[in-house]
Amino acid sequence: MPQHTPDPEDVFAWIDAAESEREQAGLVRTLRPRPAVSPLLDLASNDYLGLSRHPETIRGAREAAERWGAGATGSRLVTGTTELHEELERELAAFCGFEAALVLSSGYAANLAAVTALGGRGTLVVSDAGNHASIVDGCRLSRAETAVIPHSDPDAARKTLATHEGRALLVSDSVFSVDGDAAPLAGYAAACRDEGAALIVDDAHGLGVLGEGGRGALHAAGLAGAPHVVATLTLSKSLGSQGGAVLGPAKVIRHLVNTARTFIFDTGLAPAAAGAALASLRLLQREPERAGRAREVADRLYGRLTASGLTAARPDAAVVSVRAPSASAALRWAADCREAGLSVGCFRPPSVPDGISRLRLTARADLTGEEIDRAVGTILRTAPAGATDR
Repeated sequence: MPQHTPDPEDVFAWIDAAESEREQAGLVRTLRPRPAVSPLLDLASNDYLGLSRHPETIRGAREAAERWGAGATGSRLVTGTTELHEELERELAAFCGFEAALVLSSGYAANLAAVTALGGRGTLVVSDAGNHASIVDGCRLSRAETAVIPHSDPDAARKTLATHEGRALLVSDSVFSVDGDAAPLAGYAAACRDEGAALIVDDAHGLGVLGEGGRGALHAAGLAGAPHVVATLTLSKSLGSQGGAVLGPAKVIRHLVNTARTFIFDTGLAPAAAGAALASLRLLQREPERAGRAREVADRLYGRLTASGLTAARPDAAVVSVRAPSASAALRWAADCREAGLSVGCFRPPSVPDGISRLRLTARADLTGEEIDRAVGTILRTAPAGATDR
């Protein structure tokens, strides 16, 4: 029988059906370029401390670019490591309480690096069900046996680790990005210690918000620098820049330099981003009150919204998550907020593990009382039917 020769114009015909399904489910995602100066009140970005436009952060980026050039010019192991990168690594490690640090091009790359380099065949990776997609992808790429445990369940972690003989690690966010709840780090660390496993914690949403002066969730839990603990983080949230890092024992960092593919084969972080992150880090050390202010704003948003009948998760850091009746309602709610001058995040499946759509609000440290009032009023005024319990 003659073989069918596909029409080149129909190779991607299947995309039309997939796109139609997304539209019907209210799950279409689109890019929305923002202007340099937006008229919208921003409660959607991850700029928790309001440092992305701080003069010192911008000056750090500018001076680094002028001195080191626009790009890193190569991978970190070839030409992409500057003295600035090493300076940032030293100061990050010292600030967060770890022996050493390694800077990568993004927080996503940092999670892939840590999980894949410390995992591998024969290793058991225990992963919290609420973990970020970068951790999930790291588990898949690690070629390790992966066991997903119920969200924030140290007992399940302990029981799962006890079933495995050999190398094992438990990986979790410190603050989960969907509801803004904190992981039970003490329980997870105890389970790992008792079962001889490593603990990897993604502190993307804890750095700059939790711990003394914003030193992070692991510092707050007394786990920074523990011999069995590794942290990953991003430079793109509280520090207002871009990039990621892995922190831990020096021998772990040396291992990543030699084995982590997202470090070895990726171009180094641009000097401007490294300079901006270092400037923000130094600013945070001089102004540690910014961390507490971010948490205070989150508490105020939560209190005001729930008192008015909306359903929201109590924030443990700077993320305030407000539930919507459906994916389409969440999308409309976010659009109505935007039309009213307020930018909010909109989380829908598959970004939410429980299938419940939400508005996601960022409690920035630089929000004024008037801006908080405006944000709360806009969210309540645009709330869809079924969003309140009153």
